[in-house]
Amino acid sequence: MTVETDNICTQQPVEDANGHLKKRAHRAYNGHKRDTIDSDLVVQFLPMVHKIVQRVVTYIKPPLSYEDLVSAGTVGLIKASRDFNPTLQAEFKTYAYIRIRGSVLDELRNFSLLSPNAEKQVKEASQMTLEMTDENGNAPSDEELADKLQISVDKLYQTFENARTKNFVSIDSVTENSTSLGASLIANDVASPLDQLEQNELVEKLTEAIQQLNERQRQIIILYYHKELTMKQIAEVFNITEPRVSQLHASALFNLSTKMRKLRDG
Repeated sequence: MTVETDNICTQQPVEDANGHLKKRAHRAYNGHKRDTIDSDLVVQFLPMVHKIVQRVVTYIKPPLSYEDLVSAGTVGLIKASRDFNPTLQAEFKTYAYIRIRGSVLDELRNFSLLSPNAEKQVKEASQMTLEMTDENGNAPSDEELADKLQISVDKLYQTFENARTKNFVSIDSVTENSTSLGASLIANDVASPLDQLEQNELVEKLTEAIQQLNERQRQIIILYYHKELTMKQIAEVFNITEPRVSQLHASALFNLSTKMRKLRDG
């Protein structure tokens, strides 16, 4: 997996935080394999923490502050430094990325990200999409789905964004034991033949589902996940606003998730 460390958010400069977080690295695990924690390695990969958190806060609107999520991600980095086994077929960068994201997502799981009404709207849109896809053989356009739900297209985009938030953990995250949609769109080092087989099968299904998206949706998925561009950078590529990219990204993920569900069930 290629994880770039440039263009990180400057809300909390890494340089200013290095000393404080280096001390935290020792305090967090004092008495727990403290001598195995490579503090220099922790400081070296702090930019990755900030990049991951910045990606999260631009992807969804979490109920936690940027600093809270950086703290959670730093703990994940510390654990990665403590637990990494260099004999496995993986780079520390890949392992750290997984542990950092896992810690950030664990922190988010403790909070309800959607209201009951928003949850209901997402469920209705998802069910209607499946029904229309079964009836017509193709997923409905945004305009067709909005008309069927008797809501405006803008309201539908908000529902898509709510769905993206609701499914954030499963759509755009990786764990030590599983591969997700987002992770599968980025090249990974896979340790075992079984993991490789499972990933290959998922990639094949994803490829088929992505090919069924419209051209703009395909481009956004590839730029965001494979090329790892930010939504701001994608907006510059297409010469549109960043909020519009967010809408199109949410729509693409909603359609892709529906297609993946049908492929899985059928």
